Amino acid sequence: MELSNLRPAEGSKHSDNFRKGRGHGSGNGKTAGKGHKGQKARSGATRPGFEGGQMPLYRRIPKRGFTNRNTKVIVGINVNALEKFDNDAVVTVETLIEAGIVKNPRDGVKILGNGELTKKLTVKVDAFSEGAKAKIEALGGTCEVI
Repeated sequence: MELSNLRPAEGSKHSDNFRKGRGHGSGNGKTAGKGHKGQKARSGATRPGFEGGQMPLYRRIPKRGFTNRNTKVIVGINVNALEKFDNDAVVTVETLIEAGIVKNPRDGVKILGNGELTKKLTVKVDAFSEGAKAKIEALGGTCEVI
């Protein structure tokens, strides 16, 4: 049994393809399956989220600020994380993922200047901080924005 082949039990599903309110001989006459009286028996059902006149949940909860749809999530990596790589290595987003430094690159990877670096590297990522760029180039490495 797998999720891809789950099915309802035989005979448990009924067709909605029958005419309601067409006499008691049909088995769905008189109240047409709606029971007796009450709000759900009448036409014009309430909208989703209606709580019978009580202040609905979506209006009770405080609302603050907004979410910018166009924001980018940049993953920051400190320079000391690049110590994992060998001297003269080319560091890209793919090699950072393989090394386990970055799990999900999201909208981009930025190298930040915290920590020390002792190896000459060629780094190709989306962005660099000024401090990180200075530390990488001080050792003879290069910074390329992709």
